[in-house]
Amino acid sequence: MIGADDPESAKLIAALHDGVDGPIVEMDIASAEMVKLAANALLATKISFANEIATICEATGADVEHVVHAVGLDHRLGPHYMQPGVGWGGSCFPKDSRALRAMASNSGYSFQLLSSVIDVNDLQPRRAIQRLKDELGGLTDRTIALLGVAFKPGTDDVREAPSTILAYRLLADGAEVRCWDPLARPLDTAPWPATTRYDTPLEAMTGADAVIIVTEWPELRDVDWDRAAAAMARPLIFDGRNLLEPQKMGALGFTYMSVGRSTVRGG
Repeated sequence: MIGADDPESAKLIAALHDGVDGPIVEMDIASAEMVKLAANALLATKISFANEIATICEATGADVEHVVHAVGLDHRLGPHYMQPGVGWGGSCFPKDSRALRAMASNSGYSFQLLSSVIDVNDLQPRRAIQRLKDELGGLTDRTIALLGVAFKPGTDDVREAPSTILAYRLLADGAEVRCWDPLARPLDTAPWPATTRYDTPLEAMTGADAVIIVTEWPELRDVDWDRAAAAMARPLIFDGRNLLEPQKMGALGFTYMSVGRSTVRGG
């Protein structure tokens, strides 16, 4: 996608991309800027929509994983970015969504849909905290392990990561916060100095009252969850990415909470 003031400039930029496997689309600069913002805002909208559906599923007993899978089979919609969770973050979705909303406002238009998309995303970590608080009867003096700090797996990027909001809220409610992440660097900005970092998920969970899966690191599927259940003060998981299988976790003795699915209580 090339935005240019004149055809000659566009040709020069296009020539730099000879051999790239993909279409080259030329347009004016304003339209090119809008494409970037609109694309990320639409992807963010799909995630927030999935989270709204997940909330309704929790209230009605439906399973959001079944719902989004079936919806994604419609070729007009597709399965991509229809995964509920504790919210999107990173360097693009939050920035571009706010930029597009501000652009609309500066142009005299109130982008109500996008404002709601952003509001829904901001609410997701807070909903997770409230559900955990209700389950534990409060968070004061509770020990909570956050598994995952980066905003998505495969990166050390913590910009606008949901983990930051989760840590802030837990600390504000009087909890001790532990964290684990295989890539995210030790952080020296608030709220992270008030948390304790561990080298392995099992170490972070040992003695904890609850675990929140924040980032869908594949390593978490391979954790010895049977051992983790025995090591925790209370075998309680809030799976913020629906990474694990509910019935399996219940069979291991966990109280297993997730997004858009019924809570499973182990024996």
